Amino acid sequence: MPRLAAAVSPFAVLVLLAAPALAACPSDDAVAALAAKVAARQPAESYGPGLSVADGLCAQQKLVERLKPSLGNVVGYKAGLTNEAVQKRFGVPHPVRGTLLAKMILTDGATVDAAFGAAPLFESDLIVTVKDAGIHDAKGHVEMLKHLDAVVPFLELPDLVLQKGAHMDGGVLTAINVGARLGVTGAPVPVAATQDFADRLAKMTVVLVDDTGREIARSPGTAILGHPLDAVAWLVADLGRAGITLKKGDMLSLGSFSPLSPPAAGRTVTARYEGLADRPVEVKATFR
Repeated sequence: MPRLAAAVSPFAVLVLLAAPALAACPSDDAVAALAAKVAARQPAESYGPGLSVADGLCAQQKLVERLKPSLGNVVGYKAGLTNEAVQKRFGVPHPVRGTLLAKMILTDGATVDAAFGAAPLFESDLIVTVKDAGIHDAKGHVEMLKHLDAVVPFLELPDLVLQKGAHMDGGVLTAINVGARLGVTGAPVPVAATQDFADRLAKMTVVLVDDTGREIARSPGTAILGHPLDAVAWLVADLGRAGITLKKGDMLSLGSFSPLSPPAAGRTVTARYEGLADRPVEVKATFR
């Protein structure tokens, strides 16, 4: 042992002492501080760089437990970063997962404060509802559809929580529950376990407009991981790795079809899904 110690130069020891500690799961106190800011709709500090997605999930679990008393139990999960360009911007080569709570979910036509969060935004999204746990063993799009009940138009209203300019990467985004705050659901479209229905999901067009008729975004179904059902597959697999088994009624939010936009008081936004059903289906929300 003395010989080994002697072989380590004083310079090497100084380098080791100067090296920053590796990031880990944020402490209970740090998560409590973030949760308080979320509740108060006030911008929070970032956990900073170096937080892995795994440690972000650890922080997310702590945050969700602190939010449950006011927002209810878990009703589903969401996928974020479902676009390759956005993944590169956040420094992760895959989507990330968040958790949906009961009181986050609103119904079509809901009116919400424009300042519903510290950093409020809106986007066109899509939810599927789970029919049974067989979704975990499904292979291929048609097989997956057999284990889903409905496709639901969804305007997600995320809150990115952090102070302007604060550090944000995949780990931090995961830690803030991928921005899950609110969302507005439209009328469900029953699933048909057919190739035609799977093709409709990919070929549909999702149009986001405001009450002046201004088109905010127009996107194909393929904007989410190349096919919305591929986002389902990713979420199911990721949940399975975490030991979470889906059950009937669970909601899966599949990701954004549109760029994130800030809400404006007095405006109504509508997401319209063309080609999914025999006639366009839509969901709308008004900001006050």
